Amino acid sequence: MSAVHPATDAAPAAQAERLKLTEIFLSLQGEARDAGWPTVFVRLTGCPLRCRYCDTTYAFFGGEWWDIDAILLEVAKHGVRHVCVTGGEPLSQKRVIGLLSKLCDAGYVVSLETSGAIDISDVDTRVSRIVDIKTPDSGEVERNLWDNLPLLTPHDQVKFVICSREDFDWAYKVLFEHSIHERCDVLFSPSHAQITPRALADWIVEARLPVRFQTQLHKALWGEEPGR
Repeated sequence: MSAVHPATDAAPAAQAERLKLTEIFLSLQGEARDAGWPTVFVRLTGCPLRCRYCDTTYAFFGGEWWDIDAILLEVAKHGVRHVCVTGGEPLSQKRVIGLLSKLCDAGYVVSLETSGAIDISDVDTRVSRIVDIKTPDSGEVERNLWDNLPLLTPHDQVKFVICSREDFDWAYKVLFEHSIHERCDVLFSPSHAQITPRALADWIVEARLPVRFQTQLHKALWGEEPGR
């Protein structure tokens, strides 16, 4: 992780502008609409969900407190336009709303990766909200906040992680029941521990779904290496 800039516990005003971070790092965006772009990732600590396929369990606990202004300075050091705020579940820290707006004000192309279990209505509309709708095999399907769907715009994205044929059929039904593909881009991603990328690709083609197939580019390049 990059050098930590902890906030001062003695200053109440400063505390109001702090977030707990697991890491900040530069890599290629491996998923979604901006896949392939050099991107600074700001990974916040903590998540109220426990998805069975989670690959960032190390972000559940620990972390360091950072002033929001220090986060902006660290992001600027990397010299790229794209910033992705992720987790954990970044919206579990309410002050992330301020960070997202400040990143937009600074001229970055900003995306937010969120579980879809927390209200997205306060997120700056300049941010591309990537909402991960939880399928039954995630173990967290009951946490989906369906009220988020009417808030989606063409600037946003929705992701389904597919673990089985049953997940695929469920996602197919949800996609059309809520006309999600008419609101924004929709991404179907395979959970590699459960199904092969080829199987999911074949199902999408066979069903002629109006969705984008995706795999995790960063894992194809660097495997499970942290900070990549």
